[in-house]
Amino acid sequence: MARVLDWCAEEGVHHVTVFLVSTENLISRPTPEIDFLMQVIEDVVGSRLTSPDNRWQVHIAGLLDLLPDSTARVLKQAQEHTRHLDTGLHVTIAAGYGGRQEVVDAVRSLLEERAAAGVSLTELADTVTTADITAAIAANLYTSGQPDPDLIIRTSGEQRMSNFLLWQSAYAELYFCDAYWPGFRQIDFLRALRSYAARKRRYGA
Repeated sequence: MARVLDWCAEEGVHHVTVFLVSTENLISRPTPEIDFLMQVIEDVVGSRLTSPDNRWQVHIAGLLDLLPDSTARVLKQAQEHTRHLDTGLHVTIAAGYGGRQEVVDAVRSLLEERAAAGVSLTELADTVTTADITAAIAANLYTSGQPDPDLIIRTSGEQRMSNFLLWQSAYAELYFCDAYWPGFRQIDFLRALRSYAARKRRYGA
């Protein structure tokens, strides 16, 4: 992850989301595999993103309660440690993350906010517009305050979203790469950027 962030900074990419572990991974993967992944997350985040020369402000997306206490603690510490950074570089760590759960949580927060303001469900249903609900849900997502992705790079040769940023990726460009994440090279990254640059974005039109 550290080297990818370096490549992004070099190419002027200021907002990056790294999908480290999904809610499905935590449930379905063998325990030794999850334990190893948690250790990798702790080592990389704990050393790279809290080092004196780190320039990336850390944001967290996901349910940290699903992670081991040690992993959750490292992620929270990295977020707090980098809160003051004002370099314009932002990395969101998606851990214990699921896109559907994120949308459910955002809708639940929206309903709670409207209920607290005295708005009934009937009134909400009668008055809500597409623009209103879109803005309200976006404001309650785990990634609130961060821009929607322009480009999503999927490694490992898989051609699916795997429950990643389902709401935010509505108009994102997708790039599929055969390389597995540990073997993802700078040339693979640059090819993805070239592919993106050659496309004409339509935003659903």
